[in-house]
Amino acid sequence: MKKKMMIIVALFVLTLSLTACSSNAVKIGADANGQTIELAAGQKLVLSLESNPTTGFDWEVSEIDEAVIKQSGESEYKSESDLLGAGGVRTFTFKAVAAGTSTLKLVYHRSWEKDIPPEQEFTVTINVK
Repeated sequence: MKKKMMIIVALFVLTLSLTACSSNAVKIGADANGQTIELAAGQKLVLSLESNPTTGFDWEVSEIDEAVIKQSGESEYKSESDLLGAGGVRTFTFKAVAAGTSTLKLVYHRSWEKDIPPEQEFTVTINVK
C-alpha cells in the first residue's frame, strides 16, 4: 500500500511540473496584432493564425531580430476539417533568447507572387527582459 501511494504521489508531482512548464509559454492569436508582448529570457511565444494553404496563401515570418527571439522549429498547420479546401490554423513557436526588443512581422501571401503586396500582415513588438 505504501508503494502504491509513493507512485501516485510521484505521478502527481510529475504532472504538476509538466503543467508548470507548459504554462510558461505565452499564447497569442490574430487579436494581438499591433500589441507589445513582454517575455522573459527563455520563455516561449506560441502564435496561432488562421490560414488556408490550399489557396496558395500562407503565413511567413518576414521580420525578426534573432538576437532577441528565434523561431523554434518549423511552423505547424492543422486543418479544421477533413474537407478539401478547408482552412485551418498555422502555429509558430518562438523562444526569447536575450534581453532586447524585436519587431516580429509575418505576412500572409503567395510566396511566388513577388510584386504583389501581402493579403494580410501581423506585427507585434517583443520586449524580452
